[in-house]
Amino acid sequence: MPDSDTTNATGAAATTATAGRKRLVSGPGLLLVWLYGVMVVGAVSRSAFQISTEFDRAPLPYALSAVAALAYAFITYSLVRGGETARKAALICCAAELAGVLAVGTWTVVRPESFPDTTVWSQFGMGYLFIPVILPITGMLWLRKRREAATR
Repeated sequence: MPDSDTTNATGAAATTATAGRKRLVSGPGLLLVWLYGVMVVGAVSRSAFQISTEFDRAPLPYALSAVAALAYAFITYSLVRGGETARKAALICCAAELAGVLAVGTWTVVRPESFPDTTVWSQFGMGYLFIPVILPITGMLWLRKRREAATR
């Protein structure tokens, strides 16, 4: 049965939260969700291992990897959730992610001694095939396109 035709315990028609949401994961958006999902797994795995085993060696890089993991997880969730509010939240988070990648990437190139170990965003994501710098740009373009498509 469609989401909008559900009935609650009192017999009244209820509209679920997903009924009014526009899907963000259709077409190329599905690839975007998949890539962000892979980055979640990579960043969470890396940061969890490094924080639990050698945090005292390089706390800043490991904490930044954890922040990257949280950003990736939030964007993935927002894309899957769908709707205009989730699209706006994902767009803001993609912009913040890009700012983080550019700041940390520049910092690791200019002052490499500040980072005794790498982060997901070190050298603009070179250890991750530059996906960390490409992904938020692609995400922002996709989310902007979805907004334009919704207004037509």
